[in-house]
Amino acid sequence: MSATRAEIAVVAVAELFRGDGEIVASPMGLIPQLGAKLARLTFEPDLLMSDGEAYLVTPDGVVEGWQPFRKMLDTIVPHGRRHVVMGANQIDRFGNQNISAIGDHARPKKQLLGVRGAPGNTVNHRTSYWVPRHGTRIFVDSVDVVSGVGYDNAAKAGPSAEKYHDVHRVVTNLGVFDFATPDHSMRAVSVHPGVTRDEVVAATTFEIDFSGAGTSREPTAEELRLIREVLDPKSLRDKEVPA
Repeated sequence: MSATRAEIAVVAVAELFRGDGEIVASPMGLIPQLGAKLARLTFEPDLLMSDGEAYLVTPDGVVEGWQPFRKMLDTIVPHGRRHVVMGANQIDRFGNQNISAIGDHARPKKQLLGVRGAPGNTVNHRTSYWVPRHGTRIFVDSVDVVSGVGYDNAAKAGPSAEKYHDVHRVVTNLGVFDFATPDHSMRAVSVHPGVTRDEVVAATTFEIDFSGAGTSREPTAEELRLIREVLDPKSLRDKEVPA
């Protein structure tokens, strides 16, 4: 069976959690949720799935634990025992993320969510990003507001800020990217099947290192069955990432 672009993205998000073990996964949005659930059902059975509010849940939504907000802040967030997957309205080459406002902060052209939990997420535990529409309005030279902290700003803040800072990867509808370069600038880990390097370049305002880029892996037959029959039988994924 041929996988859709959305299904490639779900698998790419699942791979974000490979090797994480028994930590809290906090995936925000449909594709991140599907990816985390797929990882839990296949190669990361010890993942603790968060509903984003007060409970730990199984992939089919059964409550298996309680995570009150204070306990989360006291015992999990400060010690790197969480992997959150957030969105980004802007992201730059060093992983700084903006979900707050577009334009001058004093008089923005667009007011967005505000920084929310992004600063604490990015300096306390592993953070990845999901961007369903890779484009030049999102992949920018410099974000208008730093919500999530990138590698350059973490370094400026000193060792205490760098201790748990870990912007892991960025998954988009075009490929998978990380910051494993000498200066922690963005590089391509893989491009999705059917996507060209030129497409990625045209959709990004800054230079990306493609020196080690491969092709994103396709789902196995079992993963496709889980995605299509168990996790998302209504194919909502295709509305977020059209084929």
